[in-house]
Amino acid sequence: MSAFDLISPITGAPGQVTLPTSEKWMQGRTLYGGASALVAYTAARRAFPDLPPLRAGQVAFVGPVGGEFSLHAEIVREGRNVTQVRSEIRDGDKTVLSAFWLFGSDREPNARHPVAEANDWPGAPDENEPVMVDKGPSFISNNFELRRAQEERGSGPPIVRRWIRLREPSGLDPVSELVLLGDTLPPGSMRAMQRPGPLSSINWSFNVLDTQPTTSDGWWLAETASEWADQGYSSERLRLWNASGEQMLAGIQSVAVFG
Repeated sequence: MSAFDLISPITGAPGQVTLPTSEKWMQGRTLYGGASALVAYTAARRAFPDLPPLRAGQVAFVGPVGGEFSLHAEIVREGRNVTQVRSEIRDGDKTVLSAFWLFGSDREPNARHPVAEANDWPGAPDENEPVMVDKGPSFISNNFELRRAQEERGSGPPIVRRWIRLREPSGLDPVSELVLLGDTLPPGSMRAMQRPGPLSSINWSFNVLDTQPTTSDGWWLAETASEWADQGYSSERLRLWNASGEQMLAGIQSVAVFG
């Protein structure tokens, strides 16, 4: 079942929704971060179909998101170029995900410079070995192909880099696919943990650097990197490049590190 099948019941109208293929996208008892963010983004986009392109998102993972919930979306402010939309996933009277989306039309640029190129380029996906084959969380083995994109294995520098693509065409528009893929890898702090224990994303904020993203053969290079970890938390940088090395998404995330 494709990612489009996951979000097919979302009409944009407020109210109860049941996802028919949610079990294939679960991480434990919740939809994993990218899938739950995609649900909230889709609710906003389908509620207000005439919005300009997505420029940024702020997602708070408040509680577990199951396969049944209610959705709500509202325009908070609509300006000449920028529209800000809030969408929420609710379980009964509890909010389990709250998202704030910034949509903006193009303007004549008064500042212009390209994003920095990716360092330590790992080579093309077909030059790297497959990883996580029939291993790891079920949502990975159900939906994704991963290939190695760094030499490091096990503990070490708190960075995780992988080539990633969906096992079958998503059926999504390109920006929705970025939202789905942008929070897929485990946190980079996983490599710095002193003992085994769970990790949990608390939030995710990101900027879309190309509103018409493209890549080759479905492959994207994803990276999570811990910039600081202590006291049970990690501050993570999340980035996504296309197969040509052009950065498409730039984000930051707070992660709870248990154990």
